[in-house]
Amino acid sequence: MEGQPARGLFLICSGKVKLTASSPQGRSLIVRVAEPGEVLGLSAVISNADYEVSAQTLEPAQISFLPRPDFLRFLGSYGEVSVRVAEHLSMELRRAYHQVARIALAPTARAKLAGLLLDWASQDSQPAPKGVRFHLRLTQEEIGELIGSSRETVSRLLNDLRRKGLIDIKGTLVTLPEPRKLEALFT
Repeated sequence: MEGQPARGLFLICSGKVKLTASSPQGRSLIVRVAEPGEVLGLSAVISNADYEVSAQTLEPAQISFLPRPDFLRFLGSYGEVSVRVAEHLSMELRRAYHQVARIALAPTARAKLAGLLLDWASQDSQPAPKGVRFHLRLTQEEIGELIGSSRETVSRLLNDLRRKGLIDIKGTLVTLPEPRKLEALFT
């Protein structure tokens, strides 16, 4: 939970985990969705600070826990692991920069949504008869939290993209028939 002292690391073995940050006024922002193989809490454990975000599983998941003292002893015993830890922290920083740029620099909510859909397609897509497809694992409200918009705005934008033939949604399956056309909205 956000604000709790970092007791240790969490390794996602399977499943997906939603990471959220909250304001003192109770507003919530999805920071990102973590995937299997990712380590959560590393920055807080290394800096001996509180966790920056709260985590909630989006589907059945298996999570392993490594207490902070055990992890620090491990780092002390195997110094070469410190390089991997630095690489991981750098990756997290790059990911945060990318998300901030997408939210802050995109000129419209439509561009933010297009960028998010393209990111998901690049990470988790399968070829489709025409274009690429991926599974949408968040609600429209959660997508709104991720791009800094309301659920209503997300719904309106998805319907508009659907009418223009830029996306097709059947249940949780999203198809991008021509991703390049969607890219044009992001630039």
